[in-house]
Amino acid sequence: MKMTRFAFPYFKLTRQYLAAAVFMAITASTSIGFAAEKINIYSHRQQVLIQPFLDAFTAKTGIETNVVYSSKGLAQRLKAEGPASPADVILTVDIARLSEYADLDLLTPVDSSILQANIPSRLRSEDNRWFGFSERARILVTSKTRVAEGAVLDLEDLAKPEWKGRICSRAGSHDYNRALVASMIAAHGEAATETWARGVVGNLARKPQGNDRSQAKAIFQGLCDVAIMNSYYYGNMKFGDKADQKDWAQSIRLVFTNQSNRGNHMNISGGGVAKYAKNKMAAIAFLEFLTEEKAQHLYGEINFEYPVNPSVLVNGELASWGRFKPDTLPIERLAALAPKAQMIIDRVGW
Repeated sequence: MKMTRFAFPYFKLTRQYLAAAVFMAITASTSIGFAAEKINIYSHRQQVLIQPFLDAFTAKTGIETNVVYSSKGLAQRLKAEGPASPADVILTVDIARLSEYADLDLLTPVDSSILQANIPSRLRSEDNRWFGFSERARILVTSKTRVAEGAVLDLEDLAKPEWKGRICSRAGSHDYNRALVASMIAAHGEAATETWARGVVGNLARKPQGNDRSQAKAIFQGLCDVAIMNSYYYGNMKFGDKADQKDWAQSIRLVFTNQSNRGNHMNISGGGVAKYAKNKMAAIAFLEFLTEEKAQHLYGEINFEYPVNPSVLVNGELASWGRFKPDTLPIERLAALAPKAQMIIDRVGW
């Protein structure tokens, strides 16, 4: 530790001055100790979603948390702050946003045996700069009344002629859909994926618009029969406080796709330690906590996301949706293929 230096006038130290010097040194040392027991978090995730994690972490460790919440612009802010940044931890969703931080060199590698053990290699970066803390299933949802159970099973089915004028989707260029198209490239190659994407666009019931909840609403209204949606929106609508959204949830059936082949497409929420973290050890402790059983269950209970830790069993509402086979494609491949996916999306007009 760097010693704090004190300047005194040129005279012989008396007991009074010596006592004062000792008191100042102890006070400075104590302040430094308290500062190390606090972490600063930059979060793209809403406060309502992460506050229970923060409370549980502080209760367990005594380490306090300060959080800056923003849906946009945090990476640019962190880059502008440079070495002076107060950020210790970054929390965000989707591989595209995690990759942005990595590409801008805003995260530092973390050597943690706990993270290595609790997170499968496919859900963390090879250089250990970012880590997935929950999995997010991007599924199909269908009308309970207008689509027979089992009528659509795979993502590839969306390009079939029987679905012409019956599919709804948000814009293809959104991070969630771009990652899905990237997974198709990994499975089938660029040419076949472009043919598929062109078929999907040709089957749309309306121009791509809205968010994932809007697609469930469109099915409820009879505007389409099949839509692409992240599964957790179903839970959020079903248990939310908006009566109309409960009706939307009641009208749809969940379809986890590609169960006879590669498995359902998955994405992640995740994070890492900021490059210039001042409280790195406490920051690592927080990341490790997010992979432990209590936090892993919180992901399911609060936002209906799936645990990444293989030893944590799915329970509660998530368990009622049934077990399914996830696509085990390394999540980094989605980031690598994202530029090609975007070019296909642009060419087909999604």
